[in-house]
Amino acid sequence: MEEFKGRHAFITGGASGIGLAIAEAFVDVGMTATIADIRKDHIETALARFAERGQRDKVEAIKLDVADREAFARAADADFARHGRVDILVNNAGVGISGPIAETTFDDWDFGIGVNLYGAVNGLTLFLPRMIAGGHGGHIVNVSSLSGITAAARNSAIYAVTKAGLVALTESIRDELADHDIGVSVLMPGPFKTNIREVANYRPERYRAHSGYGDVETKLAQRADDPSWADPKDAAKMVMDAIRNNTLYVITHGDFKGWAEGRFEEILAAFPYCDPARLAALGRRRPAKKE
Repeated sequence: MEEFKGRHAFITGGASGIGLAIAEAFVDVGMTATIADIRKDHIETALARFAERGQRDKVEAIKLDVADREAFARAADADFARHGRVDILVNNAGVGISGPIAETTFDDWDFGIGVNLYGAVNGLTLFLPRMIAGGHGGHIVNVSSLSGITAAARNSAIYAVTKAGLVALTESIRDELADHDIGVSVLMPGPFKTNIREVANYRPERYRAHSGYGDVETKLAQRADDPSWADPKDAAKMVMDAIRNNTLYVITHGDFKGWAEGRFEEILAAFPYCDPARLAALGRRRPAKKE
């Protein structure tokens, strides 16, 4: 995508952190944006921030739980009715859910998957057919994590499952959407100064009664940002470059490369020999790596 002026974006989790930085980057290049967020306080702060920048008329906001499919459908209908099009969908909403696997309950799984993975699934299902029908092309950005491709840390089973799922989801739709001039990128951030650790403040009541993570989430919310963590504006710049160049993988922290290499080397070592002729017969559009 080369021209941004006059285009419109819908960004989930858009009222703080990386989502807000992306919204600001979009508006700065002449776009309008709808930011959807579950936190009313973050929405108010974000809108005040755009007002200070003289850009309040370029941004709308809606309170939305991305795991609530019916509410998401109403939000999509309203946005298309108002703007007539959505050119860029950013599935950014996410929660940094963590806890010991032995203490994990169905409430925890349903919450983590509902937001981190189904939030993106809901966005794609509700927006993509209309984006294709509009014929304007566009771009999809799914916000995963470096946890989706590196050896996951302890106590992060739900988070790792959802973030790995977002990587696979993005990879699997890339070729198909290219036929409609819709690009696809997956952002895999490392540590950033965001509110993702405030899991307890994002967890709806329906997922609280039987959670096994209550104490963990209370402690996690009290964790201070490390000064070395990156500024969300850095991620937003990388996303802008990825949309311009239709870059599939957007990785923010090079110091995680060794972890990914270790994992991939172990995976590759586990492969048995495969006859090249059989590999070609699989009919994959993306060719295998050439030696």
